[in-house]
Amino acid sequence: MIRPLAVLGAAAALAGFAFLPGSRIVVPALAAAPDFASVAVQPYDPPKPAPPLALPDLGGRMVRLEDFRGKVVVLFFWTTW
Repeated sequence: MIRPLAVLGAAAALAGFAFLPGSRIVVPALAAAPDFASVAVQPYDPPKPAPPLALPDLGGRMVRLEDFRGKVVVLFFWTTW
């Protein structure tokens, strides 16, 4: 218990010294405003169909990816390694 309090106290003291009169924290100014026009959103090529995929659900029934055509599908593979 004493060690975490000592670390917390040391961190608070260091943070406090940064705000003492006479300490200088200099933030450099940007030379020019960033140019975001060059970062344009570009569409992908025409979408390609997903490959065929069939997996069992929790009930053991096979579920095919093509059953969800036209819908948004999120596949989440989870493991307990």
